Parts: sequence; C-alpha cells; structure tokens
Amino acid sequence: MLLELKNVSKQYQQQGGEVLTSVSLKIEDGEFFGIVGPSGCGKTTLLNLIAGLELPTEGKILMDGKPIVGPGNDRIMMFQDAALFPWLNVIENVKFGLDVIGCSKEEQDERAHQYLKLVKLDRFCNYRVHEISGGMKQRAALARALAMDCRILLMDEPFSALDKQTTNLLREELAEICAEARRTMILVTHSVEEAVFLSDQVAVIGAGKTGLKKVYSIDLPRPRHIESEEFLRLRRKILDDVRIEVEQSEQGEFD
Repeated sequence: MLLELKNVSKQYQQQGGEVLTSVSLKIEDGEFFGIVGPSGCGKTTLLNLIAGLELPTEGKILMDGKPIVGPGNDRIMMFQDAALFPWLNVIENVKFGLDVIGCSKEEQDERAHQYLKLVKLDRFCNYRVHEISGGMKQRAALARALAMDCRILLMDEPFSALDKQTTNLLREELAEICAEARRTMILVTHSVEEAVFLSDQVAVIGAGKTGLKKVYSIDLPRPRHIESEEFLRLRRKILDDVRIEVEQSEQGEFD
C-alpha cells in the first residue's frame, strides 16, 4: 500500500463549511487513480492535501504508513497550465528542478534527455517555450515532473485547456508513458471518458457533504478503445453518478 487516506476532511472557515467530508481511499504503488465529480466538490483540494500543500482539518493521509505533513520531492504536481519558464528552452525547463535538488550536470542531462525522449520531445529540446504548441508544452511539463523521479505524480486537469484532437492524442501517449515510467499517477478530471481511458480505479467525489460516493475498478484490457461496449457501459455508469451529484450541487445552490 503506497497511499492511504483515513476519514480525511477539509474545512475552510471563510467558506463556512467543509470542502471535503470524511474521504477514505487506498491507492496502490504503480496504480493510475482517477478522481471525478462536480465542480466545487473538492477534487483539487484533495490533490493539494496529498501533495502536502495543505493539511486536513480531520483525518490522516499516510504514505508508506507515515503521515504526510508537508510537500516533498516524492510527490510532484502537474497543473492545467504547463507553467514552463518562458526565458528557458525546453530542456532547461526539464532540468530546472534537478538543478534545485542538487543533481550533477551529467545526471541532469541524462535524465532530461531520457524523459524528453519518452514524451517524444527530444528533438525539440532547444526550442523556446513560445516556439512549441500547447500540447508540446504539457508534454514538456510531464517530462519535467517525471525527471524528478517522484513516486506520485498528481495531475490537476492537465489537458483541459487543449483542443479535443490534441487531448485525445495526449491521453493515448500518457497511457503509454505511464506503463513505461511505472509511477503512481493520480488524475483529477472533469472528463469521465478520460478517467476511464487512463485509470485502474476511478473515485467519484460527491457534492456538498456527500464525501466519497463510490470507487469503480476499471478492469479493461489495455490499450483501451472508447468505442467498445464495456468501455461505454462503464463510462455511462460513472457519468450517471456524476450527473446526480451535479444536480444535487445545483439544487443546493438554489435552496
């Protein structure tokens, strides 16, 4: 067991209520774990808690049986915005974190080229950030995160700002990269299709004080095909759960 959440709740006093309520999860080493739910249900907050950027109001988050009490290089966050430094080229962006943690120049070069090759960007290593596309920027951000040799990669809607065609391509590439990189991946997404395509398990977070509604095991062979009958059945089942939570959330606002 790599990661365990035990009755985790998070409350912000200024918001007058709990963002997350009594969430308990177990995530295995090397697993791809998807998280879906309506807007405002606390999905990003959950990632921030696992990253150690925030601490739970109640409950515990354990990694290898030890409480997470702050950020660490073993957990890296990847955001909607690639957040690359525009004054650095692609490979310099990938090496930036490695320089911060004190890797030698030789190791920086080796790791950067290794992961740029993995994300199919090595021939663009000397390009400036403004010279590459949005999808390429996200691949560069992924290479930077993987180069840090983290155990858990936390991804918050990494493809939401991209067009549908680019998103579909990156999903397929990410599935291949995950299989090769052998990291634990935790993905927050509004796309149930994306969650089912990539994940070993998908958690549905409910609206308001519902907390964790259900965890689905995605026992589908890889590579996955979004047109297959079983894929569509699972997608519909999870989507129905999310839709119920969205309706309850909207009703709560009107009430």
